[in-house]
Amino acid sequence: MTANFLIGLREGLEAVLIVVLLLAYLAKTGRTSLVPRIFAGIFAAVLVSLGFGALLTFGPRGLTFEAQETIGGALSILAVGFVTWMVFWMATASRSLAADLRGRVDRVADGPAWGLTLVAALAVGREGLETALFIWAATRATGQTWEPLLGALLGILVAVALGMLLHQGALRINLSRFFAWTGAALIIVAGGVLAYGIHDLQEAGVLPGLHALAFDVSHVVAPGGWIATLLKGVFNFSPATTWLEAAAWVLYVVPVMFLYLRRVRRGRLDATAAPGPPQPAAA
Repeated sequence: MTANFLIGLREGLEAVLIVVLLLAYLAKTGRTSLVPRIFAGIFAAVLVSLGFGALLTFGPRGLTFEAQETIGGALSILAVGFVTWMVFWMATASRSLAADLRGRVDRVADGPAWGLTLVAALAVGREGLETALFIWAATRATGQTWEPLLGALLGILVAVALGMLLHQGALRINLSRFFAWTGAALIIVAGGVLAYGIHDLQEAGVLPGLHALAFDVSHVVAPGGWIATLLKGVFNFSPATTWLEAAAWVLYVVPVMFLYLRRVRRGRLDATAAPGPPQPAAA
């Protein structure tokens, strides 16, 4: 539940920030009459995301066990790819996000009504589709149903509340630090989802080594106990892990975390080294 709360909070806050930036720019430029177009785009994005989540949940039913495990494993790996791209993109694009959105609004504001709606739908829908896919993959990895969904919903609700406070100027957050820390945490979560996706493909017979265990601590961490449930919910940890799962986790988390932290550090150094406004000449 904790991991899904983090996913909902992180992705939800990204989407909410986009909406806040769009609404603030429309208000600043005297285009408040266009606000309903933004909300129409948001509504469309939410519907598409919910439909995508329903398709992921109910689509594979009726297929053979091997087919379900193959689809589940492949989509879990795809979800890991999306979340990896997302955390790296946010680490570099956050500084230019506002300017990019303002440029898009200026290009379509005076055009057809659907133009601005499409901008909002695409900006928010991207986050919604990524959230649906990754939450679905994380839910499969934990083997639970309602707890992960509840955690994600709570995260999204907290993100919406924070966005409202930010929009009203009642709250200030160091967003670069927030996204840096949550990005690092999501890489750990993604490593667990990747390992579970590998396990799915092993169960489907696509990959070998299902019974070749790297370790089995089931006698210490009972699979049905509260410790195993907690570790599964936060880190997608399995007491019995195959060599292929363990190798996938290490080969993903270690280099990706290193590259991500280096990207974050480089971004902070660039921001520190950026020249300030020109100083007036001495008289």
